Amino acid sequence: MAVITAVDTVDIRFPTSVSLDGSDAMNPDPDYSAAYLVMRTDAGDGLEGHGFVFTIGRGNDVQTAALQALAPYLIGEDVDTLLADMGATSQRLVGDSQLRWLGPEKGVMHMAIGAGLNALWDLRAKRAGQPLWLHLATLSPEEIVSLVDFRYLTDALTPDEALQILRAAEPGRAERIARLRDEGYPAYTTTPGWLGYSDEKLARLCREAVDDGFGQIKLKVGANLDDDIRRLRIARESVGGQIGIAIDANQRWDVPDAIAWVAALAEFDLAWVEEPTSPDDVLGHAAIARGVAPVPVATGEHAQNRVIFKQLLQAEAISVMQIDATRVGGVNENVANLLLAAKFGVRVCPHAGGVGLCETVQHLAMFDFVSVSATIDDRCIEYVDHLHEHFVTPTVVERGRYRAPEAPGTGAEMLSASMAGYAWRAAAA
Repeated sequence: MAVITAVDTVDIRFPTSVSLDGSDAMNPDPDYSAAYLVMRTDAGDGLEGHGFVFTIGRGNDVQTAALQALAPYLIGEDVDTLLADMGATSQRLVGDSQLRWLGPEKGVMHMAIGAGLNALWDLRAKRAGQPLWLHLATLSPEEIVSLVDFRYLTDALTPDEALQILRAAEPGRAERIARLRDEGYPAYTTTPGWLGYSDEKLARLCREAVDDGFGQIKLKVGANLDDDIRRLRIARESVGGQIGIAIDANQRWDVPDAIAWVAALAEFDLAWVEEPTSPDDVLGHAAIARGVAPVPVATGEHAQNRVIFKQLLQAEAISVMQIDATRVGGVNENVANLLLAAKFGVRVCPHAGGVGLCETVQHLAMFDFVSVSATIDDRCIEYVDHLHEHFVTPTVVERGRYRAPEAPGTGAEMLSASMAGYAWRAAAA
């Protein structure tokens, strides 16, 4: 019997605030960071499970402490038992009464549980010798449904409805796997749009994005309307009329402000407005969606669990669901989110604006294409062009498309030199 012998944690912070990479209206000086864990076993195969929670610097110590609090629930547990039934493993951790009391199913402890579950998925996929997207895509509909906790969801999605969605997508799985490997998955880039960049840098990066094959870019907005109008005019002139431009307010506005601000920017033919208000305000998003139509509303990177996504969909508050690989309770809860989106006919364009998020969330989008939605139309994964060099299997984007990863695992594994070099305690010393 192989057991988990250690859950090691590292507080990793990259000084992106120096160049204002990642800057937006709510976060002017972020240091892209990861509360990181490595799960070790005594199996003797040399395989480890890697997971993390993305943060922007301060507060990473709190998130790392939550990972450490999770460790006693995993150390000493039989690895084969945990991995054989990931649905049961997820429900056991998420449903633990004392861990649950800290949420329930939200906040730093829920994200820590998600990192732990993602590390287990990393280990499971590595044991199978498959990238996570392919590993999930080869599961039967019944196995996929078994991963999901349907509590709180059945007024919107039942297990039988989920099975119907997955069975309808079964024909053509092999062809879609081959298509992914041949063509990749569409990407859009946020690289030009950080709020702290100069106008000259914005224009240059917009032109480079077009040259690199991206069909859509995204700009951060919300600090100053006149500045946003100027920057959007520069972006539209730089990319031309055929490239989509999305805007992201990062929760900056009250509901009336959001409606008025988007109206002032609508002349630039917006692909969507992202996070226009508080991520918990379902009814506010619904009011904004009505008020800014036909501009689509996108949100999800700060949605704390599947219940928020369910309500956003029920209220017709979003046209674009933006799942995040590290915000909710791991792969299992994101499978639930993908099934909800399929039930309501809403496209999924994942959030990936952070360290390691491109590497990890691409697997969920590709699984969705193969096994859930069966479509890639009008969908794209966010891409930012920094910090990939710190990962063992970095994201590859060519001609505006994610190449399907082939290395076993979830893509979360960071290089040991990067972990050591950017560990916060080491940097502080």
